[in-house]
Amino acid sequence: MENVHSILLVEDEIKLGKAIQDELVRQGYEVEVATNGKEAEKVFKKQAFSLVLLDINLPYKDGFALCREFRKHNQKVPIVMLTAAGQISDKVTAFELGADDYIVKPFHFDELFARIKVFLKRSEKPRKAEKIVVHDLVIDLWDKSVKRNGTDISLTAKEFTLLVLLASNKEKVISKQEILSKVWDMSFDTGTNTIEVYISFLRNKIDKPFEQKLIYTKPGFGYYIK
Repeated sequence: MENVHSILLVEDEIKLGKAIQDELVRQGYEVEVATNGKEAEKVFKKQAFSLVLLDINLPYKDGFALCREFRKHNQKVPIVMLTAAGQISDKVTAFELGADDYIVKPFHFDELFARIKVFLKRSEKPRKAEKIVVHDLVIDLWDKSVKRNGTDISLTAKEFTLLVLLASNKEKVISKQEILSKVWDMSFDTGTNTIEVYISFLRNKIDKPFEQKLIYTKPGFGYYIK
């Protein structure tokens, strides 16, 4: 029997939350709904979820604080921000805190459900074990683990996806547009520094603790691993 994906929906607008929940259930997902920050934090720590849909403006504890807490507890679960806060600065903050996607209200349900399917498909294990090796960096695509020189490195889902893109194209320069398309599955204002922020996250974890650097920038073109 196929495993049913469980989704945590954190939304204080009761009517909207019920509409999203009903449609997700209709599509075969299990959905747990929390209407405030405290409730969401309690539920998240008690149960394993396949994906989180997270509003920002919430009673008691906002979505930014929750995203930070969720990432401390679980580095890999996809977190999709679902909010009316559409400022670029809000998006960048969400990504810096570990969010994997950002959808601004009002939105089309078809877009939301398409994004959910992308993340859930990515989180499923490949049919056979596969590893990418660059120097002393080992990326295991089966259990989504990363080691360098035998040391475990903890990455968020988005960091992992970015690292896999770079490592699977060893020594090839990957442009910002390609990163946006393949890592974020969307295009947004490339004037933001979101990609630079995530490259910095990776360098701090993959390169900084080690003598040999692996992640490089080709100014005006993009990023590569060698």
